[in-house]
Amino acid sequence: MTSGPERPAEFETIAELFRPLTGGAPEARGLLDDAAVLPSRPGQDLVITKDAIVEGVHFLPDDPLDLVARKLLRTNLSDLAAKGAEPYGYFLAVSWSGRCGLDERAAFARGLAEDQARFGIVLLGGDTTSTPGPLTASVTALGWAPHGRTPSRAGARPGDLVLVSGAIGDGYLGLKAARGELRGLEPERVAALARRYRLPEPRGVLARAVRDHASASADVSDGLVADLGHICAASGVGAELQLEHLPLSAAAKAWLDHRADPVASLADLATGGDDYEIVCTARPEHAEALIRAGDKAGVPFAVLGPVTRGEGVRVTHAGAPVAIARPGWRHP
Repeated sequence: MTSGPERPAEFETIAELFRPLTGGAPEARGLLDDAAVLPSRPGQDLVITKDAIVEGVHFLPDDPLDLVARKLLRTNLSDLAAKGAEPYGYFLAVSWSGRCGLDERAAFARGLAEDQARFGIVLLGGDTTSTPGPLTASVTALGWAPHGRTPSRAGARPGDLVLVSGAIGDGYLGLKAARGELRGLEPERVAALARRYRLPEPRGVLARAVRDHASASADVSDGLVADLGHICAASGVGAELQLEHLPLSAAAKAWLDHRADPVASLADLATGGDDYEIVCTARPEHAEALIRAGDKAGVPFAVLGPVTRGEGVRVTHAGAPVAIARPGWRHP
């Protein structure tokens, strides 16, 4: 008879690995209850978001589980940042696969602990189960924002400008790098791109600026064109995305230099997803304030084009239309 990894009991896992992640927060009740009790804050809105990840879909089967846990937490923090919210706490649900013994579960918990310390957030509750299928986990993240100040996808108006933070395309290239499919780049750049895919950087440093100045906002998870399209659909407007203004990292620029069709490759970067940047719209005078705030935070904003009348995203390069076969990731 063969033996698999040690399979700790559910309550042992909670007590040993997850209770310390509450940081003693009274709202979590020591993870001994079936619920958390959250206080209200006068003048504040509680912003709630939820994302899930599945092995083989959102992360590779051989990805270290501490990085998987950190990516899960960061994708939710990215949503909070795009809503201008300050992180508060989160709920966790994990369905452990057969490969997840005590060591693997401990690595997952270590990853959560590392990013909790970095982003100032604590575990408030959740659930753990086992599954014969792939490892699956989800987080429900909570944040606070001043009452009535949370930007939605529905606030864009013709005459606004479209802006995006950071660099676009590193998630797309990072997945290729993690799979060993990226050729022609220096090993250091390949490694940096793979890490960018496995460990995105939520733009919490921009939350206040987005809250104060954006008319509509979303994070870039499915792909820039797709997520801007979500803003357009919710707002009842159109937008032009000018590929020549797409902000790129040094590694993405080096990759682009070796492409036979740079415009088509720019379109790939704009539709690839997993960037976890912030795409937003703003009146021109507020766009200037966003750009100043981004420069001060070390995460610059780029202006990509105007919000227009009509519907959908029109992608162009030097004024010429660019055909987009698939605007971003779509779950089947």
